[in-house]
Amino acid sequence: MPPLKNLEVEFPIIDANFQLFCASNGIFSVEDFLVHDIYALTVLADREANSEVLKQGIAQVHSIVDKLHQPWFNGLELLEDVNQNKYFLSTGCEGIDKLLGGGLRQGQLTEIVGPSSSGKTQVCLCTALHVADKNLGAVMYLDTCNSFSPKRIADMISQYSNDFIKEGKERRLNRIMRSIICRSVFDIFELLGVLNELASASEHKVKNLGTRLCLLIIDSISFLVTPILGGKDSQGRMLMSSCGTLLKKLANEHNISVLVTNHMVRGEGGILKPALGESWKSIPHVQLQLSCDRVRNICQATVLKHTFMASGVPAEFAIHE
Repeated sequence: MPPLKNLEVEFPIIDANFQLFCASNGIFSVEDFLVHDIYALTVLADREANSEVLKQGIAQVHSIVDKLHQPWFNGLELLEDVNQNKYFLSTGCEGIDKLLGGGLRQGQLTEIVGPSSSGKTQVCLCTALHVADKNLGAVMYLDTCNSFSPKRIADMISQYSNDFIKEGKERRLNRIMRSIICRSVFDIFELLGVLNELASASEHKVKNLGTRLCLLIIDSISFLVTPILGGKDSQGRMLMSSCGTLLKKLANEHNISVLVTNHMVRGEGGILKPALGESWKSIPHVQLQLSCDRVRNICQATVLKHTFMASGVPAEFAIHE
């Protein structure tokens, strides 16, 4: 989401005076509105000589935030949306693709949850490789915990290279890596900024690449969100909700697949549960839980949530190190 000063050209009401008023209350961006008591801000505006103009500015920023939320659709519109320009992107993991009916559905947010070393990052890297290999468009990999490994992708390409002898391993590696854009993101505000940048990109062209983005991966989204969820106030949950809403908006309006990972923590009785909790559970369209058998070198994916599939359905897939 942009700083307030970047909105002045499109929204003149958000002028230097309004920005100065906001800055005096610690508000410099749209994100800051999400964690501020807007009622208290309106009361402060009432004390100013230009109170009506300031309140109009507050309403304008509210309308910008509202645009991030999904509109209402009737049943026919939803059916048309399902049938129009939506198809699956292969993850490269045969068991997961079969379980999901073809892979990651474009226009949807898919989440992978699992404990450490359960294969979450490996699935992300494998998916990035296979989507880039098909020349379907660009893959953006937002790395929040230094998980992106070009060497692991190169090793996986070597394992799959037998079917592509004519192209050659080196040429294929270069082609695939050019289609994967990796960016390190280390806090929730930086993530919201990147997502807003993608949402406003003309025809969703990736800068300096000139091709359409078809897959967005965030590994791991929980690394950014869990630090802001502490305490009794709702500010962290508001930011989490805004992030999830924007991801779904990106997926739906630009017809891309979004894949995020979420680690697990111990709850009551030592039982493992997804780190982002129940408030986040309603956001992903599809939620898979991974577990790993390192002795057999096999992972298992189990459906926790799906738009048209019962929960609890499992599938096994091999790990490619």
